[in-house]
Amino acid sequence: MPAAKPPLVLMAHVTAAHGIRGDVTLRSYAEDPHDLAEYKALVDETGGRRFEITALRVTAKGVVAHFKGIDDRTAAEGLRGLALHVPRSALPAAEAGAYYNVDLVGLAAFSPDGARIGTVIAVENFGGGPLLELRRAGVRETDYVPFTDAFVPVVDVAAGRVIVVMPVMVGDPEPASASGDDGQ
Repeated sequence: MPAAKPPLVLMAHVTAAHGIRGDVTLRSYAEDPHDLAEYKALVDETGGRRFEITALRVTAKGVVAHFKGIDDRTAAEGLRGLALHVPRSALPAAEAGAYYNVDLVGLAAFSPDGARIGTVIAVENFGGGPLLELRRAGVRETDYVPFTDAFVPVVDVAAGRVIVVMPVMVGDPEPASASGDDGQ
């Protein structure tokens, strides 16, 4: 069985070619965009292609970088849309009480009353804020839960778990009344 690939952390996207000498403009997700140059290499989402930054500058329009071996505009244009990652192991340890999103993948999800809900399989953001994607026990489809204190009040990476308050979806049937009154 092949060894599992180390988890990757998204650091930047190539947004455009910049100039004629192979530079690219990046949208950086690093807290300080200058930090991108500190990594030996960024990799694509498969981890198979490496991109060594040989020059980097931060401008008002974004981060401009040059990669070793990308020496003309045509080659740079071919990178547009490329997601650039680093292995999780290349990042510094998270501060106490903090974590990287990739550290949440694989954590067990429990309800506030201790019932097992499932497993966190991803942290996504489609533009409306972060969401935890959960694979629920015994269910093929996944569910998304807003990654806010109201829905995820406890994140305990060391213990390998999160507490999740599952949202009630519009259109879901109302829970049965405890009194047995059917409203008639």
